Amino acid sequence: MSRLGIDPTLLLFRIITLLIAFSFHEFSHAFTADKFGDMTPRKDGRLTLNPVRHLDLVGSIMLIATGFGWAKPVRINPAVIERKSRAGLMIVSFSGPLSNFLLAVAAGLLFRFLQSESFFQASQLLYFFGTFLVQFIYINLSLMIFNLLPFAPLDGHEVFGFFIPQRFKPLWNSFQNYGTMILLVGFLILPYFRIHIFSSFLSPIVLGLFRLITGGK
Repeated sequence: MSRLGIDPTLLLFRIITLLIAFSFHEFSHAFTADKFGDMTPRKDGRLTLNPVRHLDLVGSIMLIATGFGWAKPVRINPAVIERKSRAGLMIVSFSGPLSNFLLAVAAGLLFRFLQSESFFQASQLLYFFGTFLVQFIYINLSLMIFNLLPFAPLDGHEVFGFFIPQRFKPLWNSFQNYGTMILLVGFLILPYFRIHIFSSFLSPIVLGLFRLITGGK
């Protein structure tokens, strides 16, 4: 999602963060679906925080290299989930971005505590840990905002789709047929024409949340 440079240390921080962020994101989908009675994620071995079960090789490489990537989607059975609750599918979808937000908040609280105690000045190791926390918070917030975009196959498709009035559902569903194309154009093609969707529209939201969580200015 974010372009954090090619510094080896920052690259390592990004990889560690993605292992954690993707694993929690997909596990949250699996866990929530399981709670709604859908055994599909459990049968697929996705009810775990083991990154190996969740990472998509190509998607991970793309995210590290270009800032646009993906994890392995969790298979669910919408019919089973919606029998339990009309909002079930929306809740399952929202649980992924929510997990990234909670990770960012937890890291932000730790960052604030260490900063207030001036731990980052105590040693080089703590300084690197503080740098890691900054990257961890920013990337998790970026993943949350990105996944809430209202385009299939992102989570925002189901989250926002739940609130679309029934009479507009056919139009909404037809629009979602172009979701993947819109994302590819917006994040991979438009940057070549100096049109940066993330930095222009999404980054200000991420930075605002980042400052709120870390207490930065």
